[in-house]
Amino acid sequence: MNRRGFYARRTRRSTWWRACRGRWWRADEGRVTAFVVVLTIGILALAGLTLDGGLALSAKVQANGQAEAAARAGAQAIDLAAYRSTATLQLMPAQAVADAHSYLAAVGASGTVTVSGDTVTVTVTATQHTQLLGLVGISSLTVHSTGTAHPQRGVATIEP
Repeated sequence: MNRRGFYARRTRRSTWWRACRGRWWRADEGRVTAFVVVLTIGILALAGLTLDGGLALSAKVQANGQAEAAARAGAQAIDLAAYRSTATLQLMPAQAVADAHSYLAAVGASGTVTVSGDTVTVTVTATQHTQLLGLVGISSLTVHSTGTAHPQRGVATIEP
């Protein structure tokens, strides 16, 4: 086979390919484009649920830790005079609320504190801004967590 025949055949193939390729692209008429757009939106929504759901779960765990720590801080407000005279643990409610609020302020959280008897209950509310779900209109997720604590005596006896 001479070189001229090889190039002639190559030119025929390229011409045929260009013609077929043009017909193939023109035959699309936009049907695939709508499918790809819908599929892309669906994949982004699932990725958003995964990413932002994980961030919301992390915020929930952090809020839970903050609520429990604030409740423990409030439960340390023991009335020492009553404890020394009668050996009973009593909370000073105003001091317990102030200690819990001061802990929440120190960690940058916001919440409510209630004292009922010898129980300090702290509820923390946090807002997690979304990253991908904002594309579908969900700009933030709110998480709530509650922690409780009671004052405890130290170790008096060794338990088996």
